[in-house]
Amino acid sequence: MKTLKIIFAGTPHFAEQALQALLTQGVEVAAVLTQPDRPAGRGMQLRPSPVKQLALQHGLVVLQPVSLKDAEVQQQLAAYQADVMVVAAYGLILPKAVLQIPRLGCLNIHASLLPRWRGAAPIQRAILAGDAETGITVMQMDAGLDTGAMLLKRACVIKSRDTADTLHDKLAMLGAQAIIEALVLLGQGRLNPVVQDERDATYAAKLTKEEALLDWAGEARQLERAIRAYNPFPGANFRSGDSSIKVWQASVRDGLYGEPGVVLAVEKDALVVACGNGALALEVLQKPNAKAMSAAQFLQGFPIGTGDRLGGG
Repeated sequence: MKTLKIIFAGTPHFAEQALQALLTQGVEVAAVLTQPDRPAGRGMQLRPSPVKQLALQHGLVVLQPVSLKDAEVQQQLAAYQADVMVVAAYGLILPKAVLQIPRLGCLNIHASLLPRWRGAAPIQRAILAGDAETGITVMQMDAGLDTGAMLLKRACVIKSRDTADTLHDKLAMLGAQAIIEALVLLGQGRLNPVVQDERDATYAAKLTKEEALLDWAGEARQLERAIRAYNPFPGANFRSGDSSIKVWQASVRDGLYGEPGVVLAVEKDALVVACGNGALALEVLQKPNAKAMSAAQFLQGFPIGTGDRLGGG
């Protein structure tokens, strides 16, 4: 492991876990690539990425180019003479010239069992589709979108209460373990590339705020999955009057039917709403400019009654 010199490219918490694992194992990290600082928080102050914060804590060289197409940036990367580049949720496209810089190429930590769910939102799309499992694929990057040869795969069960947030954390940890294992095997010359079967490929499109508006005409089970998939972003929601209400937790109520979007019952711990097939019990909600709260707390300050119709997609 210590004989491999790497460049690490990543930005959010998912990538931070992988970088931490590499540092813990004593891997030589010549430089860290991460996205430029972005405005965040109420004051919209520039905030460094989680990867940048960790890298600086360990005294690593941090590079934040706006693009990797610039010849000067490519020359700078080549000067490190890295054996391999490890990429995890970096956020910039790697041009062919960059892919060819490390002696052993670029390895990507992807949050799905490829070729299923290539693209930007594999965690959320797996939950939305009702997949029983997902996982991590360490792949050899090529010029395509998550199309490179698979080097190592590790599966993870999707539990009935998993949200995109909880599944993200499981996969971040699994990804950190997987890249360490992959680099050990790479150093030993024991990684066996497996070409992806294009017939099994699916695409995980980027999330939009528009799709998170709950369509009550849909099946209750699909809406429950949507609520988990859009937690924490962009947050599944419906409209009540002029207000947009987010739903953070719900459960399916089998055997209950009614006109989609109509409140069937107001219970102590839930607001029960009819769907196109079945009903959904809304258990944790959030009104504008407030914190998420139980249905009982929510209804104290936001009266919704039996027979009321909720807006949606």
